[in-house]
Amino acid sequence: MARQQGSSRQMTSPLPGSAGQTGFQDPFAAPQTVPDGEMPRLSASAAARVAVLARQDGKPGLMLRLTVSGGGCSGFQCDFSRDDYSGPEDVLSERVGVRLVTDAASLPCLAGAEEDYTEGPGGSYFRVHNPNASASCGCGTSFSV
Repeated sequence: MARQQGSSRQMTSPLPGSAGQTGFQDPFAAPQTVPDGEMPRLSASAAARVAVLARQDGKPGLMLRLTVSGGGCSGFQCDFSRDDYSGPEDVLSERVGVRLVTDAASLPCLAGAEEDYTEGPGGSYFRVHNPNASASCGCGTSFSV
């Protein structure tokens, strides 16, 4: 069920392609938003780097997708990818016109985290600064809670 913001009206929407609803898109099924303090956010350097990647790819709506999966050196690992799609189970944050998209399942592990981009003698990479991590490793993507 989707809920229209500012309204007590609830709607149940058929799936696209279901009986008589081919191509139907629920106008209330926009990506979720959460309070700024809880949503992972982009640092200024990460937003600038994603903007460069978007220009290089010729995709002005390009977003950085951040997800958590099991594995890595410390139990969980963050995965980064370029994406130009966000679905109804995604949450978005934005900095200077650049979006970070995270799936709702990853959000509990990433609440309050900052996605950063670093360039230096050791290379250039995205790295997560995660206040929920009780331990992490030097790779910058693996952590435990």
